[in-house]
Amino acid sequence: MIHTGPGNRPLFIMASHYIGRFAPSPTGPLHFGSIITAVASYADARAHHGEWLLRIEDVDEPRTVPGSADDILRTLEALGFEWSGEVMYQTRRKEAYAAALQQLEKNHLTYRCTCTRSELQALSDNSIYPGLCAHKHRPKNGDHAVRLRVADKPVSLVDAVMGPYQRHLKNEVGDFVIRRRDGLFAYQLAVVVDDAYQGITHIVRGADLLDSTPRQIYLQQCLNYTTPDYLHLPLAINSEGEKLSKQTCAPHIKTESTVLFDALNFLGQQAPAELEHESCEIIWQWAITNWQHTAIPKNNQLPPSGYIV
Repeated sequence: MIHTGPGNRPLFIMASHYIGRFAPSPTGPLHFGSIITAVASYADARAHHGEWLLRIEDVDEPRTVPGSADDILRTLEALGFEWSGEVMYQTRRKEAYAAALQQLEKNHLTYRCTCTRSELQALSDNSIYPGLCAHKHRPKNGDHAVRLRVADKPVSLVDAVMGPYQRHLKNEVGDFVIRRRDGLFAYQLAVVVDDAYQGITHIVRGADLLDSTPRQIYLQQCLNYTTPDYLHLPLAINSEGEKLSKQTCAPHIKTESTVLFDALNFLGQQAPAELEHESCEIIWQWAITNWQHTAIPKNNQLPPSGYIV
C-alpha cells in the first residue's frame, strides 16, 4: 500500500478502493465519544468492502499520556475491531512533515511568525490572524512559528452527513500555523500528510473537526494531494451541552459488547433490542450488513446515561 521514491520519500498513490481510518490521540482512555467515531468509521469501511487503518495521532507530544496508546489498542481489540497493516504513530513521521513544510516554503506559501499568544489575545478578534508577520523578514534561527498563507477565496465541501459547508479562510481564520513555536508540527499539517501517505479515500470523524476541514482541503491543494470524501458525525454531549472528552470528565468505556450496540443506536442505525447482549462478532455482522450512513442524525445528542457523569 505504501510506495517510496528516490530518497525513500513516499509517493502518493491513488487508491482503487475505499480506505478509511481511525486516528485517536493518546491523551487518555477511549470514552463513548471516541467509540462513536471508531464504530462509524469501521462500519462504513467494512460496508464498502474497504480497508480500515489505525493511526495514533501523538504529534502533540506534551499532551500524550504514557500508556494511553497501548490502552487504546487493547480496548479496540477487545471490541472486535480489526485494522489493516501496522499502526502508524505520528511521532515517527517527523521527516515527512518536514519535507512537506519544505515544499510549501519552496513555493513561497509560508512565512515565519513571532507573534506571542499574549499579543494575539490582545487583538479585538484573536480567532482570526491578521497577518502581522506576513510581510516581515524573520531569521530562520529565531523563536518563531510557521504560518501558511491562505488565498482570498472560499473553500467548500459537501459532507456526507452535514451537507454543504464552506469557510472563507482569509476572512474567518487567517493564515494558520503549520509548525509551532516549540518546533512541533501542527495537527493540520500532520493529518494532511498522513492521510495522503496512507491513501485515505474516506474520512469519518466528529463534527468538532468540521471547521478544520477547509484548512485541510486547502493544504491538500497546496501540496497537490487528492481530497478524500468526508463524513462528520454528531457529537455526544453532556447535560451542559459540552462535548464528551477527557476535559469534561467523560468516563472511559468498559470493553463490553453493549457499547457497540449503544454506539450504533446513537448513530441512528436502529439495532434490534435482542442484539444488545450478543457478542462483538455478531453485533459487527449485523452492523456491517445493515449500515446506513444516511440514517446518522446531524444534531449533537446525549448518550445513554452510563457514559456521562
